[in-house]
Amino acid sequence: QVQLVESGGGSVQAEGSLRLSCAASEYTYSSYCMGWFRHAPGKLREGVATIDSDGSTSYADSVKGRFTISKDNAKNTLYLQMNSLKPEDTAMYYCAADRSLWRCDLSVVAGGDFGYWGQGTQVTVSS
Repeated sequence: QVQLVESGGGSVQAEGSLRLSCAASEYTYSSYCMGWFRHAPGKLREGVATIDSDGSTSYADSVKGRFTISKDNAKNTLYLQMNSLKPEDTAMYYCAADRSLWRCDLSVVAGGDFGYWGQGTQVTVSS
């Protein structure tokens, strides 16, 4: 059973930066598709970014050029560097993992395809 624990959320002003981390309970990153998702009140859950076992990445259009997903296999940790934050980025952010996906890309996978989830970390961006 993979356990994921997010950290790094907080409150920032617009144009600020945050880095989210997701620590895994076991060695997942070499063979798992990893992703960041977010859920804001009144909105549908949205895929933010994914990173495959080979390091290939995908991003939602709304965060391209501002967010960067990365991983440190030695530390079993996933990251999401968020720059130029906007109020509309305010949401609960979750990391997710799965090793059964045929393709690790937001254009073909959604949150429901991931089997393991963290508890979430809140990001609040004020204008």
